[in-house]
Amino acid sequence: MAEINRSHFNEEASTYDAIHSKLHERLTEEIQARLDWIGVEWANTDDDDDSSQDEDDDVDEPNESEDGPEKSPKSSQPRREVRLLDYACGTGMMTRALAPYTTQCVGIDISENMVAAYNSRAEYQGLSPDEMHAVVGDLAAADGPHPADLLVADPRLFDVATVGGGLHHFADPELAAERLARRLRPGGVLLVWDFAPHGPHATAHFRGSHTVLHHGLSEDRVRALFERAGVGEGFELVVLGSGVSPGHGHSHGHGHGHDGHGHDGHDGEPMRRQVFLARGQKAA
Repeated sequence: MAEINRSHFNEEASTYDAIHSKLHERLTEEIQARLDWIGVEWANTDDDDDSSQDEDDDVDEPNESEDGPEKSPKSSQPRREVRLLDYACGTGMMTRALAPYTTQCVGIDISENMVAAYNSRAEYQGLSPDEMHAVVGDLAAADGPHPADLLVADPRLFDVATVGGGLHHFADPELAAERLARRLRPGGVLLVWDFAPHGPHATAHFRGSHTVLHHGLSEDRVRALFERAGVGEGFELVVLGSGVSPGHGHSHGHGHGHDGHGHDGHDGEPMRRQVFLARGQKAA
């Protein structure tokens, strides 16, 4: 199944962002509106900026010296280190949604072309590989991660791990969650989005239907998946509603699986499948 996914999503990489731009914009808005709910102590948020500004209002303006104005206290404060692991990253939708609040983003995808697109976008933004970089790999292979040294070079753990629209493509979503949980620090968060249960007809007309292994996931299954992986603390699942839906007649995009989604209904109209966000925390 991994090879089928790799081949399909390699073909989708060049047009993926254009096809799914509206879906990605909506998901990004939904995720960024729920930063507190996700539960990570982010590197930087608007609340931090507002707090710093309030503190600055109570401080006298710095005096200028011959060398120019003194630096404000805010400029000398280091950002909290927050590391993101984006699995089945595709071109990096989840990474881009959360990058403003992290200090390092690492993507993993089974598709070489998706990884290339992810890294090209990071480079275009002027980011170094230390700040944002993806690698080709399969963290959820039954016989162990491929390659065997995947993530071994950097033993540091992550603050948050994400899977965007990929679980329904995984042969074993439970195993994937377990492998991701191992890479989280104590107190780290697993965040996923995917589809609620729907009938097989929702993907029957989708040209990538052969990559879909699960016709949505129930809340009970997702909860059990998180708990089995050891990231069930504070588990919550919110349904975003059928207003968040795939584009018409197209496909996915994240390595093992992607959010591609554009499956036609019986009347030729796009299927409206409910999308959910779920989060859970590893015991501290």
